[in-house]
Amino acid sequence: MKAVIPAAGLGTRFLPATKAQPKEMLPVFNKPTIQYVVEEVVESGIDDIIIITGKGKRSIEDHFDRSFELEYTLNQKEKYDYLHQVQEIADMADIHYIRQKRQKGLGDAILCAEKHIGDESFAVLLGDTITHSKVPCTKQLLDIHEKYGGSTIAIEELPAEKVERYGIIDGVKIEDNTYKVDNLVEKPKLEDAPSNLGITGRYVLTSDIFDKLRNTQPGVGGEIQLTDAINEQDNVYATAFEGKIYDIGNTIEWLKSSIDMALESEEERDLIIEHMRAKLREFEV
Repeated sequence: MKAVIPAAGLGTRFLPATKAQPKEMLPVFNKPTIQYVVEEVVESGIDDIIIITGKGKRSIEDHFDRSFELEYTLNQKEKYDYLHQVQEIADMADIHYIRQKRQKGLGDAILCAEKHIGDESFAVLLGDTITHSKVPCTKQLLDIHEKYGGSTIAIEELPAEKVERYGIIDGVKIEDNTYKVDNLVEKPKLEDAPSNLGITGRYVLTSDIFDKLRNTQPGVGGEIQLTDAINEQDNVYATAFEGKIYDIGNTIEWLKSSIDMALESEEERDLIIEHMRAKLREFEV
């Protein structure tokens, strides 16, 4: 199986930070966002990855490439831990890059990968969403896909204030945390939403999605919406992801994710906690 990571968005909600760098390269604690995504793919047993990029995204390619000058310098200075880290990044997987020439939406970005995917099912991971769990989110989806066939979507329960920002499923529960999907609604108003179960940016899609995408008309925002194409598929499932999801689509969620990832580090945890306690004392009345 292959994986597709769409990473062609402009990142306008992060301006001016994203004026000269992709939002996918913004660091979350000590790694760029997209490295967490690639690591999830690899930990799920997939090592053939297509990243859909756009203008100004060259730094993504550079990050996953070898850097011989840097490696030589680290070796000369005997900084072997750092040397091994940068070498591991380049050796994680076979990564291919396809440029989305015009901003026509997520569905169009997926369609760019058709020639590389062929007639196989494939995973899709949004490049600005991080998951954290014992069993990788994509591996959880692969297990459901293997059990039922058809396209499979990761979902989570959303608070009311977030419903209008996500694609929402309408479906019937068939087992714990798993639903047979009847309909998907892209960013509905709260009063029109069929549930509070939101799509989280992880999918396993069957290859007939490409035919559906070619026949999908522009939807919300004038873009080709992936959810509209999935709605035309006959056999779609959704499973509630067991773990934590970080949507790096806005600055507050990005900041929260950095704090949480730092707290996962045994070396840095105590320092972060002490700093947070000190800041809270400053705000005490």
